[in-house]
Amino acid sequence: MSLNLDKFKSVISHAKEYGFIFQSSEIYDGLSAVYDYAQNGVELKNNIRQYWWKSMVQMHDNIVGIDSAVLMHPTVWKASGHVDAFNDPLIDNKDSKKRYRADVLVEDYCAKIEGKIEKEIKKAIKRFGDSFDKEQFINTNSRIIGYNKKISDILSRLAKSLENEDLEDVRNLIIELEIVCPISGSKNWTDVKQFNLMFGTKLGASADTATDLFLRPETAQGIFVNFLNVQKTGRMKIPFGIAQTGKAFRNEIVARQFIFRMREFEQMEMQFFVKPVTQADWYEKWKESRMKWHVSLGMGEDNYRFHDHEKLAHYADAASDIEFKFPFGFKELEGIHSRTDFDLKQHQEFSGKKLQYYDNELKESYIPCVVETSIGLDRMFLAILSNSLKEEVLENNTTRTVLKIPPFLSPYKVALLPLVKKDGLPQIAKDIYNTLKLEFNVTYDEKDAVGRRYRRQDAIGTPYCITVDHQTKDDNTITIRERDSMQQDRIPLTEIEKYIKDKISFNPTLLTI
Repeated sequence: MSLNLDKFKSVISHAKEYGFIFQSSEIYDGLSAVYDYAQNGVELKNNIRQYWWKSMVQMHDNIVGIDSAVLMHPTVWKASGHVDAFNDPLIDNKDSKKRYRADVLVEDYCAKIEGKIEKEIKKAIKRFGDSFDKEQFINTNSRIIGYNKKISDILSRLAKSLENEDLEDVRNLIIELEIVCPISGSKNWTDVKQFNLMFGTKLGASADTATDLFLRPETAQGIFVNFLNVQKTGRMKIPFGIAQTGKAFRNEIVARQFIFRMREFEQMEMQFFVKPVTQADWYEKWKESRMKWHVSLGMGEDNYRFHDHEKLAHYADAASDIEFKFPFGFKELEGIHSRTDFDLKQHQEFSGKKLQYYDNELKESYIPCVVETSIGLDRMFLAILSNSLKEEVLENNTTRTVLKIPPFLSPYKVALLPLVKKDGLPQIAKDIYNTLKLEFNVTYDEKDAVGRRYRRQDAIGTPYCITVDHQTKDDNTITIRERDSMQQDRIPLTEIEKYIKDKISFNPTLLTI
């Protein structure tokens, strides 16, 4: 897998410089793996969330939303298995004193092998040109076949060891592969140990009477405990789904890669309740549907792939990740899981309350099975930001930095720019601004030359810039500039709103997925 770590550094730098993401509590030297979304970042994040919500809830007549509390009864997490099984396998390097996730060390080793495969493919493309058949080459080239077999053997062994809780074999695998510490370069590893990821807290006025609680490590359980409430009050018929977005908290010991892995993050999840035995079909349907949603954003089909799990969670009978090609390689963006009837059964057993659905067609009650789609909003943000950031060389040999975010997700849709700060042009621009802000998120900028202002708007991803000039006073027309092509059109003031609405609406995209 090819890595572009210089690009990743540019993404992180750009995120701060242009008001997308700040380190939390930065004036106090920050808090590790905790970040704040800045003025432009919060707009982009809101737009991603809204697009997901519209496509998941508004576009489906059998999916509804909820917003469950972060704090839940502690027995919820005992029933779900989080108290006993929500662990990461961690290993320390004795020389650097750094701690790592053992499974990630092995996965990163396999990623380097994938990088070798990509190099072989690139060499073959140069050699064979237009006649190159990538699929045939991958399936017949002995070197690539060998690489893929090695990856498969390693990951299969890792999955089996983790499933059997054979942590000694996980360590043996790391040693056999001669994996070194990225900091010290040594192979001086400790034993692998499991570490529970939940944050504990207390509820109560005094330490003596306080109840021990957990900050939720996922949003799904809030849906499961409300299953019957939603089903009855909403008169929902199976199959139906319950969606929600919200914060979750995990005490990640090895948090890294900017906002990819954080201790406080946001999930967008949907639990789809189906008749028992039908979950396999629904699982495949949701895999296809979720991939279409991602591809609809126009970030390139080659940047996505499915990764089917070999090691399944205790609640699942099938699981797959949609992975995205970040600058640091293919990593999980969304999970699609067939959760069987595990969660509702567990909550029924631990609560003593029936969580069954009465099927009028079958004239019987049963506990539904569940197919889950779960996407990290912060990871989606990072995918869009890293994919959209471009450095372009223009015809005059100057360069521009531009965020080619899909227009309907951009923080601002339009920037109003008076050509000069005199002759009444600012007032005309502000009048247009005040009209458009009722419909769109718009910004106003009159500082510096108009070329510099264009560059600022390019860097934050604003798809359209409206320039008010002296001709506007003569014929009531303005110049509207498109971000990606930099093409400029002259249109009447009366047509601005319709022009923008046609360009930035996500309705046409919603209808394709």
